[in-house]
Amino acid sequence: MEWVDHETFLEISLPEEFNFNELLVFLGRSEYELLHRIVENELYKLLKIDQKMILIRISNRNSTLQVEFLSGEPGSFEREQIVAYIYEWFDLEKDLTSFYSMANEDHILSPLVKKYAGLRMIGIPDLFEALTWAIIGQQINLTFAYTLKSRLVTQFGEKLVWNGETYWLHPSAQRIALLEVEDLKKLQFTTRKSEYILDIAKLITEGVLTKTSLKNLQDNHAVHEKLMAIRGVGAWTADYVMMKCLNDPSAFPIADVGLHNALKIQLELEKKPTIEEIKKIATNWSGWHAYATFYLWRSLYE
Repeated sequence: MEWVDHETFLEISLPEEFNFNELLVFLGRSEYELLHRIVENELYKLLKIDQKMILIRISNRNSTLQVEFLSGEPGSFEREQIVAYIYEWFDLEKDLTSFYSMANEDHILSPLVKKYAGLRMIGIPDLFEALTWAIIGQQINLTFAYTLKSRLVTQFGEKLVWNGETYWLHPSAQRIALLEVEDLKKLQFTTRKSEYILDIAKLITEGVLTKTSLKNLQDNHAVHEKLMAIRGVGAWTADYVMMKCLNDPSAFPIADVGLHNALKIQLELEKKPTIEEIKKIATNWSGWHAYATFYLWRSLYE
């Protein structure tokens, strides 16, 4: 990680393949999002590090990211953690050279990587948040998923008010682990989803499930199996979490409806492709299925 501490702000060096405007397009895709705010091409995000809430503002200046502190000056440890979070959130350490080499030769991806050049995987660094969001999104439309998420955040998340605006943190696993199924059902979560989220919150709170332990597993198949052993986590959810939280570029949520719709549009098909057809389409994507999927998702936000 390359960054400079200017005391009042941090300056993070960026890889050549990085497009801040594309990042904002993805993060700004829903008006119902509460966990970050975009104002005049600047990104506001509330973080909690060592029990301290820190509001940051991220902007793009001279091929670097500038990170300003809006709610007090963080210490050196907090600054390091802020940089680490941003690197992971925006997948800044990934070398995309081989992805672009592959994609430029692929008839589906070639126009997309030209159009959205510099788009990087926008992740969800917190494991509990990633799993919760994936479970919320199972078998419902995106608008209602955001509605459920906003209810969960405003009911059980922490907040900070700055300049008259409220900034939110996603509820911690520890907070949700204290709830009962009925607490989530009141927010219109189904019984099953309530049970799944509470189970995961308890697994994380008890230390049975950790991001570190998943990353320490020897291969992707082992990670996938470990995730799928969790009640409520199927193949799509496991792939989604590997892609968005564990930064695995080879993860492939092949059952994803958005992926199917994007392929239908790009290939000008009358109906969505089958799983078998998608496997054939994705033959050349080995090692980069997650990025191929992400670029196809981006094509839906026109």
